[in-house]
Amino acid sequence: MIRAYAATEARGQLARFDYDPGTLGSDQVEIDVSACGLCHSDLSMLNNEWGMTAYPFVPGHEVVGTVAAVGGRVKNHMVGDTVGLGWVSASCMTCPQCMGGDHNLCTHGESTIVHRHGGFADKVRCNAAWAIALPAGLDPRKAGPLFCGGITVFHPILDLGVKPTDRVGVIGLGGLGHLAVQFLNAWGCEVTAFTSSGGKHDEAVGMGAHKVVDSRDAGQLDAIAGSLDFILSTVNAPLDWGRYLSALAPRGRLHTVGAVLEPIPVPAFSLITGQKSVSGSPLGSPETIRKMLEFCTRHGIEPVTEFFPLSEANKALARLESGKARYRIVLENDF
Repeated sequence: MIRAYAATEARGQLARFDYDPGTLGSDQVEIDVSACGLCHSDLSMLNNEWGMTAYPFVPGHEVVGTVAAVGGRVKNHMVGDTVGLGWVSASCMTCPQCMGGDHNLCTHGESTIVHRHGGFADKVRCNAAWAIALPAGLDPRKAGPLFCGGITVFHPILDLGVKPTDRVGVIGLGGLGHLAVQFLNAWGCEVTAFTSSGGKHDEAVGMGAHKVVDSRDAGQLDAIAGSLDFILSTVNAPLDWGRYLSALAPRGRLHTVGAVLEPIPVPAFSLITGQKSVSGSPLGSPETIRKMLEFCTRHGIEPVTEFFPLSEANKALARLESGKARYRIVLENDF
């Protein structure tokens, strides 16, 4: 039996929930969970904001733990390995996307907390390819948020060819944005942080921002018009998108990883005249996750974290929903 915490309805409280996972698949590993990050996607799924939540719902897709069991065909892990698991728990391994290295774009993939039980538990299972070994130089207590929040912002930096000579902007200095600023600074870019929280100026600079712009001040946004090669939006709220497009230099790109539910209005001429583009992406492939972990180890990058015992998951969710988390919450297994 796996011991977990689950909600039985939208916006419900988590309570003890035990379930029998059945026989371990031949290509699966079972992970003894030591810690699990709390992501805003867990909250969105709990509240069924995306209309795809199945109850009882066990959140948790930023898992770090040790391999407790391996299926008969697993070759890449041994019992005792320290690994992490993120949003994706399996991909088909045969479609054009998987065969091309874009396992994260597999249309037949399985998500860790969609129609299956996640990591707010003492154990969790996944396809062995998506259990990623943790480098020795990373702190396992803090590494969980890298497997969703971290890879979500690292993937477009690598995939879209952001250059060290680029001037880049990061919208939002929250759970995703504070990692994006660190990554882009270490990448060699000149980084501008956009934040609506005036009190975060010094924190943004400490994380690697060279400039900080108040996103509520239209004058400050207008003052940087035409100056940025790449803007990464990490927020899930509607913005004055026209001013951010105006902040881009010719051939610039506005890229979103924030799950904004409202349509993003983009007038054609705002793209045509400067040959600009707007794009979005999910998290990255297993190989990209490995590269991100190596990059973090090399540059000493880690999430800013707060810790709660797993038994206080409801308290942690309330803190996240209130906007008070700084900047990622990690739940430590206390079963």
